[in-house]
Amino acid sequence: MNQLNGMKAVVCGSTDGIGFAIAREFSKYGIACTLLARNEEKLKTAVEALKRISPLNHSYAVADFSDPSQVKNAIQQFSEKENYHILVNNTGGPPPGNAIDAEPLDFLNAFKQHLICNHILAKQLVQGMKSLHYGRIINILSTSVKIPIKGLGVSNTIRGAVASWAKTLSMELAPYGITVNNILPGLTETGRLQSLITSNAKKSGLSEEDVRKMMLSEIPAGRYGFPEEPASLALFLASPAAAYINGVSIPVDGGKTGAF
Repeated sequence: MNQLNGMKAVVCGSTDGIGFAIAREFSKYGIACTLLARNEEKLKTAVEALKRISPLNHSYAVADFSDPSQVKNAIQQFSEKENYHILVNNTGGPPPGNAIDAEPLDFLNAFKQHLICNHILAKQLVQGMKSLHYGRIINILSTSVKIPIKGLGVSNTIRGAVASWAKTLSMELAPYGITVNNILPGLTETGRLQSLITSNAKKSGLSEEDVRKMMLSEIPAGRYGFPEEPASLALFLASPAAAYINGVSIPVDGGKTGAF
């Protein structure tokens, strides 16, 4: 892990939850982070928190992932000045709901927010990774890549598309020392979990506490995950120790996903 000292990373969706936990973990090991998200005030707060952990040149850029042009403009501004070793693609999931009830525009919007923005970021940073002879692209997806999750029709569809994109990219970039891997968080104590609990409670007529307990009963580990747990995996995948791990999707879910 000492070999990470001095590296630079772009971490998306990094003002809270799993994204911020990853940036925090990176900073502990000497990785300077550029945070990318839509809320500038939260970005400023997050950068200050990172600087209290390590006095590195942490920075931020503002972009709303619902508008790919904003993401492209933001990444161009700072990638033209320096090269980055690591890209963490992470953004909020689409709203819950059955696939059949979704409108075509729901799929298009989610496709832009996830796959298109991921591709814009990777395309802009890969040339720098090639020049460094080192690159790590880490996508934060969902266990729905392994088994679709009931009531997340749009999310299941888009997450699968991103996983396929990542696998294809991993084969194309491997000769340059660049790996592309996916982390699949299970039910983790974040705002996303609470939104799912609230949505399920409204649909079922149960209390949020009952829904929370029902969801918890499906996890063999007997608890929800913490953002620091997928963050620890991201740190490992970003390191030289993971150079021969490429094109895989790894659940961090307490054993919940019923697939190999």
